[in-house]
Amino acid sequence: MNMSDPILVNVTEEIVRGLVSFLLRGPEYQTFCKCKTCELDTVALTLNALPSKYVTSMETRDDAFREMNTPESIERINKEIIHALHVVNKHPRHKIEPTS
Repeated sequence: MNMSDPILVNVTEEIVRGLVSFLLRGPEYQTFCKCKTCELDTVALTLNALPSKYVTSMETRDDAFREMNTPESIERINKEIIHALHVVNKHPRHKIEPTS
């Protein structure tokens, strides 16, 4: 993909997906299910609680990412992720045995 090609990206989603993946693999959440359903449910719940940040070019994506990558912003995002993790852990929708 060329840097000038138009894209449609929700930068909030990129950040949330990365942080959820990172947190689920950390020591604090080792007892939480890591199946794809639970991970995506956590991402979806988190994204529903946060404002979207859509962009249409790689340049504006990078700008938006830098803009959102502040301690205050990451703290707010992490707070929503942790809330979502606890909701999903309490009410999992997976059809298979949970994985740890």
